[in-house]
Formats: sequence, C-alpha cells, structure tokens
Amino acid sequence: MASTINVAAYSDALVVLGTAGIVVPIVSRLGFSPVLGFLGAGALLGPLGLGSLINSFPVLYWFTIGDAKDVAGIAELGIVFLLFLIGLELSLHRLLTMRRLVFGLGGLQVLITTGLLAGGAVYFGKSPSEAIILGASLSLSSTAIVLELLSRQERLRTNVGRASFAVLLLQDLAVIPILMFISLLAAGPSGSVLASLGRALLQAAVALAVIVVFGRVLLQPLFRMVAATRSRDLFIATALFVIIAAGVVANQAGLSMALGAFVAGLLLAETEYRKAIEATIEPFKGLLLGIFFFTVGMDIDVRELLREPYLLAATVVGLIAVKSLLIVGLAKLFRLSWPVAIEMGLMLGPGGEFAFVGIGTAAELGLIDTRLASFALVVTSVTMALTPLLSFAGRRFASRLRAAGAAPSELMVRPNAGQKHAIVVGYGRVGKVVCALLKEHGIPYIAADSDTRTVTHDRRDGHDVYYGNAADPQFLEICGLSSAAGVIITIHDRDLIDDVVEHVRAMRFDIIIVSRARDADHARHLYELGATDAVPETVEASLQLSEAALVGLGIPVGPVIASIHEKRDELRHALQQAAREAGLQRSHAVKPKRQSRN
Repeated sequence: MASTINVAAYSDALVVLGTAGIVVPIVSRLGFSPVLGFLGAGALLGPLGLGSLINSFPVLYWFTIGDAKDVAGIAELGIVFLLFLIGLELSLHRLLTMRRLVFGLGGLQVLITTGLLAGGAVYFGKSPSEAIILGASLSLSSTAIVLELLSRQERLRTNVGRASFAVLLLQDLAVIPILMFISLLAAGPSGSVLASLGRALLQAAVALAVIVVFGRVLLQPLFRMVAATRSRDLFIATALFVIIAAGVVANQAGLSMALGAFVAGLLLAETEYRKAIEATIEPFKGLLLGIFFFTVGMDIDVRELLREPYLLAATVVGLIAVKSLLIVGLAKLFRLSWPVAIEMGLMLGPGGEFAFVGIGTAAELGLIDTRLASFALVVTSVTMALTPLLSFAGRRFASRLRAAGAAPSELMVRPNAGQKHAIVVGYGRVGKVVCALLKEHGIPYIAADSDTRTVTHDRRDGHDVYYGNAADPQFLEICGLSSAAGVIITIHDRDLIDDVVEHVRAMRFDIIIVSRARDADHARHLYELGATDAVPETVEASLQLSEAALVGLGIPVGPVIASIHEKRDELRHALQQAAREAGLQRSHAVKPKRQSRN
C-alpha cells in the first residue's frame, strides 16, 4: 500500500537545501562569502521576491518560498546553536576575565547608540516610544554574521575577535530589557510598570537558575552515562536535547532561546566533554545558520529599495557611520589600538538580526507604524548584507594602518635563533627572574613579549628581549623553536598561555614546555594541552608560605626544603594524573560501540 505523502509540503525544504547545496557553492567559487549567497538567495526566492509571483506563475511554487513563517522556526535554531557553541568555547572563567569589555565597552555602546539614534528619530518627528524602540533595536549588530566571519578566518581569539565578541555578547543580553520595554509599552498605563518589570526579572532569574542548577548537578553525570554506551547516535541526541531544552526554559521565562543555550554551553565548557560536543554540533550549526541568513534575506523588500532609494541609501550610510564612529571612539577609550578599533567599528556598524525581533514585535503590537517598521527592517537587511564587505575593508585598512605606523626601532629587532636554547615567553617580573637564573647557569635563551611599551623600555635599558606574539607559529619559527631545548611561559593571561602551549606542542611534540598557571585547575588543563610542567601560582605561594613558617617555627632548613619538594612533586603528580584520566575519558566519550560478530 503506497503511503500518502504531501509532496508540496516539502517545497520550502527543497528551496533552502538547494540554496545550501547549489547556490552557495557557486557563490563561494566566485570568491564571495557564503553569507552573501544565502542573503541574496533569500531576497530573490523569498515572498518579497519571486515568491510574490506564485499566483501568476504557479511553477514558481517549487523554486521559491511563499510564506516566511514556514521556515522561520527552523532559522531561529541557527542562532541558538551558534550561541551554544560560543558558550562552549568561552567558559565561565573566560567570561569573567572579559567583564571589563563586556559590561564596559559593550554597555556604553548600546546605551549611547540608542540615545543618539532615538534623538535623531525624535528630531525627524517620531514619537518618543517609537524613537526608543528604533534606537535600541538598531544599536544591535549581527552576532551570527560577525562571529561566522571571524570563525571562518580563525580570528575569534585575536584582539579584534575578543573585543567584538564582548560587545556582541552584551548586545545579546540587551535584547531582554528591550523586549521587556516593548511589552510594558504594549500593556499601557493600566498595569503597574514596576510590578510588570519585577515579574519579568523574577521569571528571568528563575529560568537562569534552573538552567545553572540543572547544568551543575545533572549535565556531567548525564553525559558520562551516555558516553558509557559508546553510541554516537545517543550522544548526538543528548547534546541536541540539552541545547533545545535550555532554550525552551529560557523562552518560557521571556528570555531568548539563544541566551538559554549560551548558558548551557558555558556550563558544559567546564566538563571533559566540551570537544566531543563541539564536534557533534558543528555540522548542525552550519546548516541552521545558513537557513537563518536565508530568512533574513527574505525580509529585503526590493520594492522598498526602489520606492525611496536616496533616503534608504542615506539612512544606511548614516546608521553605519554613527555606530562605527562611536565604537571606534569607545574602543580607544578602553585602550584598544587604532587598527583593532577601526576594524571592529566597521564590522559592528551594520544592524543585526535581533532588530527583526524588536521592531517586528513592536509593529505587531501597534507601537510602530507598519510603513516605518518595513523601512527600518529593509535598512537593517541592507546593512547586514554589507557586513562581509565592511569586514574586508576594515581588515585591509587596519593592515595598512599597522604597516604605516611608526613603530619604535626596538620593536623591529628580530632574534637570532641558536641551538639548544630556551624560549622565555613574557618579560615581566617573573620573566626577568627566570632569564636572570638562566644566564647565571649559562643557558642561552631568547626572551619575547607582546607588550610594546615593555619591550621598548627594556631594550632601551639594555635588556635582551624581543617583540612578538608567541602564539603566532611564524614568530615561534623565528625564535628557533625547531632547535630549542625548551619553552618557558611566564605570562599571566590564561587564554594566551593556552594558545602558546597548544601551538608549541603542535609544532614540537618532543620539546619541554614549562608554564605558569593561574591555579590548580588551570595547571591540570595545561597538562591536558601537552605542557611538560605547570606551576600554579596559588599552590606555589602556599608552599613558599609554608616553608617560611616552618623555618620561622624552628624546623631545620634541610628537612623543610625536602618536605616542600616532596609536597610539590606530590601535587604535580596528582594534577598530571587528573589530566591523563580526563584525556582518556574524552577519547572514549564518542567512540562507536563495537559490534559483535556473532
């Protein structure tokens, strides 16, 4: 008996998958960003493009999208998966270390941009409520496009990547109060504003608490139990369940699904299953993000482009200019370099996907004129489509600015690589002590530091230190990593320490790597990355304190030193063993279960 399948229901899926499988590869082959391919396909094949001609030409039904709502639900999952992977990569520790840029630079950007854009809207005759909604919505940038661009370029861990992510993260958090403000305006004067706001904040706090408690208590045992089955299918299903469940809990409390998934990613980043989950989710994220960009393109109304082209062009240029100049100014206020500030300003100058949520919701509730909302969304779509081009222009301009910059001659000196030497990364107080002891014992070394002021000042004082980024494989080659006896890392930036260890170990599997660590957990993590020895600051301080106390209390120096060395070795072996066990668990986490031959 033949099954009755409504083949027409699959037409939208065929259009989207055809775009991903045919149109985007062609666009990529021509040298354009896949993002532009999805945006262009959405504009051309969407309900405001050829999809509007379905009634006149029924055959177009199979090649276009007639109703954007048919794929909107799936598209939202693209951002959810993107934010989950960002949380997985970031971890709570990294988020705390970035709080200055997140809440300082990001917070000021949203507040000041909202004020400027709202003021401009009031000047042109819009009501205060309309102006604030427009200003707040247009102050946001495209998390999906910017992070996708940086990820493809492998630049998320650069200064530009970290600063841009900090601003984008705060913008995603700002969506919550923006939607609350729109809801309060829609409620009108009948209810208590403070009571409504209090209920909304309480719901948000309860939802985040549920996600955090669930993550802390249940997630790790859950994945351990699933990993024990050695079934990749079950592991994938569990990962998808956690992402969507966290998003649904957040959504039911009035938050965005993406924020709930982001928190879940932060919690899982602290577990040994981080890499396995990341590899499992990556293919889903790419396809869903493509569908999202396709739906954004469907909101570009070509008729609106032709109706008032000069006003539209002026608004697009004005929006990008205002946001870019403001971001550049704030970046310099937070002591970022000119190349970083300019590149970040151009990338974050366009509008973002959450403007469709804010302005679209306000239009549905009657808080914004429909014609004005349509125009604002077209402006947002056009600026988003320009993001890859602006990013390219920003990189080119920044590279020329770096090349044209008058760097002190001390920074241009390059080390002469020797044989069996040590490479000391970081020339602060710790690095200077290490280099002094190496020199005392006749061990040749090359000291490097990425702080321009430190290198310039120290070289003028006669110190033999060189400027460069030790996380850059090319600089490591210049320092003679291939013939070096060991690498000693003395810097205090945890992320940079991790990057240096990963790159050095990838280039030399046999070299000795001795690294400073922030604490015992960080030391264990460095052992997992391949460090030969890791020295936790907190542990070493406690050992030195114990040594001074024991000697002061009358214990002979010899036994004290022996006991301190014994305790240090004991702690080192415990951390190394924990790192080995974590590595074994991760290697077996997603191995397929061996099938019996019987």
